[in-house]
Amino acid sequence: MRIGELASRAGVSVRSLRYYEEQGLLTSTRSASGQRHYTDDEVERVTFIQRLYAAGLSSRTIAELLPCVDSPSEENSDAALERMAQERDRLSAHIADLSHTRDALDKLMAVARAHRETLRVPLAG
Repeated sequence: MRIGELASRAGVSVRSLRYYEEQGLLTSTRSASGQRHYTDDEVERVTFIQRLYAAGLSSRTIAELLPCVDSPSEENSDAALERMAQERDRLSAHIADLSHTRDALDKLMAVARAHRETLRVPLAG
């Protein structure tokens, strides 16, 4: 199938497919006129790549995980699980940092609200 059909069947843009090829995540064969051609298996691969992106993984990390799909083995599976655990730890640390930042902002907002209250002019009675 050609690139437009793959994009349609996988629910992604043609631009995304070209990017996946540039990153080594997807391969195609070329016709004599240079058009990309894909197999039906590529629909599932693109869907899998999309799930990995949705999980917050970079194209570099996805490239490290694909050998588990392309050449399933215990060793590749263990390596993929270890890499995903590293990414989970990275995301957990980022979430903790964001929580600390949010808490600091909450404290600043409380101070600002308290200060705002002191600016209210009492009504003359």
